Amino acid sequence: MPAEISIPKRRGKAKVKLSMKRAMAQAVLEDVKSQGMDVEVSLIQELIPLGLKAVEERLQREVELLAGKKQAHGKENVRWSRQNGSVYLRDQKMPIRYQRVRKKSTNSEVPLAAYQQMQEPYQGDRQTMLKLLYGLSTHNYEKSTELVPEVFGISASNLSRRFKKSTLAQLRALKKRSLSGYDFVCILIDGKRYAEDGLLVVLGITIDGTKVILDIEQSHSENASVVMQLFDRLIERGLRFEEGLLFIVDGSKGIIAAIKKRFKEYAFIQRCQWHKTQNVTSYLNDAQKILCKRQLQAAYAQTTYREAKAGLEKLYRELQNVNQSAAGSLMEGLEETLTLHSLGLSPELYKSLNTTNCMESIMSQLGQYTDKVDRWHNSNQILRWTAAGLLEIEPRLHRIHGYRYLNVLRMKMREEIKNRQEKQDFRDLTSDDLTVEIHSATTGI
Repeated sequence: MPAEISIPKRRGKAKVKLSMKRAMAQAVLEDVKSQGMDVEVSLIQELIPLGLKAVEERLQREVELLAGKKQAHGKENVRWSRQNGSVYLRDQKMPIRYQRVRKKSTNSEVPLAAYQQMQEPYQGDRQTMLKLLYGLSTHNYEKSTELVPEVFGISASNLSRRFKKSTLAQLRALKKRSLSGYDFVCILIDGKRYAEDGLLVVLGITIDGTKVILDIEQSHSENASVVMQLFDRLIERGLRFEEGLLFIVDGSKGIIAAIKKRFKEYAFIQRCQWHKTQNVTSYLNDAQKILCKRQLQAAYAQTTYREAKAGLEKLYRELQNVNQSAAGSLMEGLEETLTLHSLGLSPELYKSLNTTNCMESIMSQLGQYTDKVDRWHNSNQILRWTAAGLLEIEPRLHRIHGYRYLNVLRMKMREEIKNRQEKQDFRDLTSDDLTVEIHSATTGI
């Protein structure tokens, strides 16, 4: 990291002259020259317009190290011609004229390391990406940037190319990030619409309650085959599931089918109780909605599985006389809305995992970036913007409430997995015995 520059703006009541500020900044620059190229180059890119002069001095020193001082003889490397070039000072491209060096024995160019390093914007174009991601138009960028007259390369088309390059790097980083170092307990999956296009976003919650963006996938619908392929890629990247994973979903049949088929006894599915409430009450009139919603909330608020299911069954019997469609909607996937009750989770953790609110919050934050786009031109643009936005949001995500009880959830899932496997072994054994009996009866043995 570059050294901090502290230049006082006032001396008593009198302002410090600009020439004195520059002299003080130049003195700081001289102090860090001995700290290595990375520190010096970073500091140079922080100083505008002193940066240009510092760039020339830095390149000249490297030329002297390679070819010696002017008029020196007997060196393997020699000065050649001077050439027009450019360097970045922060995210602003500045023209310079620099000295070239050639190696006599091979008659080949000797590259200047400092010049090559300053060919890329400071912090890898991150500042430019953030300005555009937060809504600054490429056409207004030049007006809003601190410029010196010589700056070039900040036209709308040039900035667009730099933004594409930076966001593409973000997308690749998200898609290729290894998951082997994470211990996930919960997975949330939800979709986001971009006009006619759809996008699936996968969020993981680790054993310590940290939220991690796992992947994104463009899909018009939440199709089971698409979701299964998404799971396969996550497993290839190191997703571990042998100790159980709790999947929190909004009720999509395609997603639920893919989870059951790919993870089998290691999957625990919790359907969002808020979505279930919305689905059931959508069949009722306003007065009936209020009453039904209260009864649903009261049933789900019960601490035990038996009490919660009894409350839902009572509501089902009442709805049969009021609205058969609402009653059918309530019973569809009812057990999956009670998964947390059957595992016996603590109330603190239950409040965090009984709905998809974690994902809804992220989608809302993502909209602050993506909703500014008036027109989506292609699939790549959607994926790049989404990946950049999600990775910008991720460091600000808080751990879930009740995360200290996630170890208890892990222990309960292990016990249930063991019970499921024992039941499956018993069914397989019973099936094998039945097959032998049928074979014996048909063959007369």
